[in-house]
Amino acid sequence: MDNRTLKMENLAFTGTRGISENNCGSGYLPAFRDSRTGNIEIARTRTGTPASFHMIEWLPRTWAQTFSPSGTIQSLRPEIVSGFVRNGIFYTREDLAER
Repeated sequence: MDNRTLKMENLAFTGTRGISENNCGSGYLPAFRDSRTGNIEIARTRTGTPASFHMIEWLPRTWAQTFSPSGTIQSLRPEIVSGFVRNGIFYTREDLAER
């Protein structure tokens, strides 16, 4: 997964709750889950505050598949999936698109 993949996911889920802008104010935070371990990370900005959209650059470095020349995460391992967290529960984009 990389920024291009995230843009494609946003296009695929346009008009559903599977994108950040359609969850605004509902308590869902953009997040990622390692499907191998079940670990969940909220998308964060450079300063560590929760991001309003999916950002991969500040996830755990162990989740990275590749890095840019400057050292930021460029792509994630295949088992990392994007979704949302609300009240400690992870929802995939598909989960929310069906609601």
